[in-house]
Amino acid sequence: MARGDKVVVYVDTGATEAREFTVTASRNGRTVEVKSARAMIEVSEMDKNGNVCHTARFMASRVIALIEERTEEPEPPVVLLEAS
Repeated sequence: MARGDKVVVYVDTGATEAREFTVTASRNGRTVEVKSARAMIEVSEMDKNGNVCHTARFMASRVIALIEERTEEPEPPVVLLEAS
């Protein structure tokens, strides 16, 4: 994955409207991962080595929607070799 990956979480705050939270991969080589365990949803920004940089935790009962937006990695350029 590359810079620009993001996860958008909509949470019911008990008010009249939902609140939007966004976790974005802020640098090249970082990814955003989602984990769900018991009553919590955890969204983490991870670096190349698997270390957690930033984490956001939400109560699963309050999450309305979770949208993952992945950036597509560009295909590597094709290099044609000329026969000599």
